[in-house]
Amino acid sequence: MDGPRLSVIVPVYNEVGTVRTLLERVMAVPLPKEIIVVDDCSTDGTRTVLEELRAATPDTPANRLVLVFQAHNQGKGAAVRAAVPHVSGDIAIIQDADLEYDPAEYPRLIQPILDGHADVVYGSRYASPGRVLMFWHTVGNKLLTLFSNMCTNLNLTDMETCYKVFRADILKRLPIRSERFGLEPELTAKVAHLRCRIHEVPIAYYGRSYSDGKKIGWKDAVSAAWTILRFRISPDIGREDEAFTTLRRVEALRRYTEFQWELMRPYVGRRVLEVGSGTGVMTQYLATREHVVATDFDPEYLELLQRRYAGKPNVEVRALDLAQVSLDGFAPGSFDTVTCARLLEHLRDDEAALRAMRAVLAPGGRVVLIVPALPALYGTIDRAIGQHRRYTRTELVRKLRGAGLAVEHVSYFNMLGVAGWFLNARILGRRTVPGLQARLNDRLVPLLRLERRLSPPIGMSLLAVGRAGS
Repeated sequence: MDGPRLSVIVPVYNEVGTVRTLLERVMAVPLPKEIIVVDDCSTDGTRTVLEELRAATPDTPANRLVLVFQAHNQGKGAAVRAAVPHVSGDIAIIQDADLEYDPAEYPRLIQPILDGHADVVYGSRYASPGRVLMFWHTVGNKLLTLFSNMCTNLNLTDMETCYKVFRADILKRLPIRSERFGLEPELTAKVAHLRCRIHEVPIAYYGRSYSDGKKIGWKDAVSAAWTILRFRISPDIGREDEAFTTLRRVEALRRYTEFQWELMRPYVGRRVLEVGSGTGVMTQYLATREHVVATDFDPEYLELLQRRYAGKPNVEVRALDLAQVSLDGFAPGSFDTVTCARLLEHLRDDEAALRAMRAVLAPGGRVVLIVPALPALYGTIDRAIGQHRRYTRTELVRKLRGAGLAVEHVSYFNMLGVAGWFLNARILGRRTVPGLQARLNDRLVPLLRLERRLSPPIGMSLLAVGRAGS
C-alpha cells in the first residue's frame, strides 16, 4: 500500500461500549496507517478490550496498533501529548473514540495536505447538512469559535471539532500544555501563530447526549475561553529565544513596520532580493513588486515564509546565509534592489556582506539598509538578539563606499525611542523589549512621521541607500 502514512491518535477514557467498533472502523479505512490509542486510565474495562484487540491484530502495512496506558486520568490534552512521541507517519489526525466522527472521511480530510494546499485541516460539523447537534452545545461551540477567530484572525466555522489533521512535523513541534479539552483552542492558536495554511472540510457528525456519555461541560467551555486568551497573549510555539520573541513582537507593530516601509519604498525597484527576511515583516510590502526573492538562513523562518507565500508566484523563498559572504547562487546584475533590514548588524564581516550585495546589483541598482544606530545604546538586548554593533552615520557611509556603492541617502529616525532603549538595554539590563512598551512605540508613529520632517540629528535607527555605478 503506497502513499504517505497516516498516524491516527485516539485518546480514550471509559469507552468500553464504543472503542472496539471505532477501532474496527479506523482499520477499515484503505490507507497505510498507525493507530496510537492512549487509554487515560479507564476504569470500565476499556483497557481489557484494547489489549484483546491488540493481541488479535497483527501489524501490517495497512494497520499498526500502538497502545499507551496512562498511570492516572489526566484528560484529552494530556492523552494527545502522550501520543505525539509515538507518531511516525507523515500526517496525523486526532480521532475521538465515541463514534461521533466517521473515520471513512479520512481520505477527504487529508487530501488538501496531499495536494500541497494546506498544512492543517479541520473537519467542520457546521459546513455539512449531515449533522445532528444539540442546540445549547451548538451555541457554546459557535461562541467559542467566534472568540477564537477574534484572537487568531482566522475564519473557522468549527474550532472545537475533534477532527484536526496536521502535517506530522507541525504537530510534533507544538508543546501541548492543556490537560483537558483546552487542547482544541490551544492547537488552533498555535497553528495560527505559525501561519499554517488551514483548510476546513465539511464532515458528517453524529452527536451523542450527556446521558450517552458525553464528557465535555460548561466548566470546559470557561476553561477554553481562558485558553484562547492565554495563547493570544503568549504564543508558546516551542521557540522562545530572544531573537524570535523580538521578531514576533515586531510583527504585531503594524504601524511601525508600515512607517519603515514608507521610508524604504521610494528606493525599491521591480526585482528585489531581500536579505534576512526573518518572519516576513517587510516581505509583505515587498511582495507587491514584480519579482521578490525572500531569503534567510534559519530553517524555521524559511518554513514560515514558504507557508505564507506559497500561493504568490512572484515571491521566491530561498535559503541564504550571508554570514558565509556568498551570493554565488545569483548571477551578477540579477536585481535592481537589495534590501537588508535589521540583519547587517548581526554579521561579523558586514563589509564583505555589503560587497556581496553589490555584486548582484544591476548597474544603477540600490542597496537599501535599515540598521540600529548609536553605539552608546548598545546593551543587553542587543547582545541577547545577536547584534554585534550599532552604527554611526559616519561608519555606515564609510562601509557603503568601501563596498563600491555611492551613498545616495543616509538619515536617522525614531529619536523618540532612544530613551526607552537606553533604559531597557543599559540601565535595567533587559533581554527583550517589553511588549507593552513596543506597542506604545507603535502608537507613536504619527509623531515619528512629524519627526522625519525635522530631520532628527540622532535616532535609534539609520536608513541608508547605496547605489551601484552605471
